[in-house]
Amino acid sequence: MSGTRLPGPRGPSLPDFPWDRLAPYKAVAAEAGGPRGGLVDLSVGTPVDPVPAAVQAALAAASDSPGYPTTHGTPALREAAAGWFDRTLGVTVAPADVLPTVGSKELVAWLPTLLGVGAGDTVVVPAVAYPTYAVGALLAGAHTLATDSLTAIGPERVSMLWLNSPSNPTGRVLPVEHLRKVVDWARERGVVVVSDECYVELSWDPSRQPVSVLHPDVSGGSHEGLLAVHSLSKRSNLAGYRAGLVTGDPALVAGLLEVRKHAGMIVPAPVQAAMTVALADDEHVREQHARYAARRTTLLESLLGSGFTVEHSEAGLYLWASRDEPCWDTVRACAERGVLVTPGDFYGSAGARHVRVALTATDADVARAAAALAGL
Repeated sequence: MSGTRLPGPRGPSLPDFPWDRLAPYKAVAAEAGGPRGGLVDLSVGTPVDPVPAAVQAALAAASDSPGYPTTHGTPALREAAAGWFDRTLGVTVAPADVLPTVGSKELVAWLPTLLGVGAGDTVVVPAVAYPTYAVGALLAGAHTLATDSLTAIGPERVSMLWLNSPSNPTGRVLPVEHLRKVVDWARERGVVVVSDECYVELSWDPSRQPVSVLHPDVSGGSHEGLLAVHSLSKRSNLAGYRAGLVTGDPALVAGLLEVRKHAGMIVPAPVQAAMTVALADDEHVREQHARYAARRTTLLESLLGSGFTVEHSEAGLYLWASRDEPCWDTVRACAERGVLVTPGDFYGSAGARHVRVALTATDADVARAAAALAGL
C-alpha cells in the first residue's frame, strides 16, 4: 500500500486507512442484499442501539455551556469514574488520577507521543491488534514490534507495551497470570504498560472474566508504570459522544494532563455531564449486555452451522471466525450474500485467514445476516 505522508520533510508515511479497502465489497454486499432489504454491515463495530435516556437528558441539561471545560474533567465525573472502577473492576483509583479523553482512539493514537516515545524507541503491540496501536507508534517516530511473546522482544529499547484484554478483534481474555508476568517484566525494564480495556464489561464466558491491569492481583497493589484505557462507546452506546478515559500511575496521568492542557485536548462539558451519569448507572449496561448476548448467540450458531470455526471470542463485540481460507475470499463470499465483515489481515498478518464479525447490528439485521450466512 502506498500510504499517506503527513506534511513536512520528516512527516511519517501512514498506511492507507484499512476500511477504505472494503468499499468494493460493500458495493457487492449492497447489491446482493437489495431484495432482502439492503446489506447487513457487520464490519465496523459501531453501536446501533439508543443512547440511554438518562444520558441524553444529562447532555441536554448541560447544553448551555458557554465557557471552556476543564481538561481534567469535573470532580463529579472523576468521582463517578472512580466509583465505577471500584464496584465493577475491583480497582481503587483516586479521582485525581482519572483523565477524560476524546474517545479512546484519540488517546491510543497520540499516547506514545504524549508519553515522550520517539525515534529509537520500540512500542510492543499484540500479534493480532487494533491497527491504531501501530499508527500511534508511527506518529511518534517509533518502531513497532508485533508479538505476544516476551522472549521474542530481544534487546530492543522498548519504551511502551500495549495489552488488549478483551481483545479487538479476537475477543481473547488474558488470564491474571499472563497479565502479572507482563507487568513484572515491564517493571524490571522501566517499560510503561498500557492496557486497552474498552470491552471489559462485555464478557460471555463466566470462566474467563476480564481483569484490569490495575487490579491488585495483577499490579500487586501499585499502579506504577501502568495505564488503563476505557471507553463508553460500546458499554453505553456513546460512540457518537467521543467519551473515553485513562487512569493508572499518578505520575503518568499528571504528565498526560499537563500536555493535554497545553494541546487543548478537552472533552466538551455536555459530554462530561453525560459521562458522569453513564458511569454511575449499571442497569443500562446490563440491558445492553443482554442485547448483544442474544445477537451473539444467533450469529455464532449460524457461523458454526456453516462450517466456520470461531476462536477465542469469549468477550467483546466480535466473533473471530475462519473458513481456513484467505480472509479476503471469506469477505467476498459473505458480501455475495449481502453481509459485510472485516478481513483479519487489517489486524496483522497473523489474522490473514480470519474475519471479524461484529455484533453491532439491529436484531432484525442480525437475523437476516444469520439466515444469509447459513447458506455458505
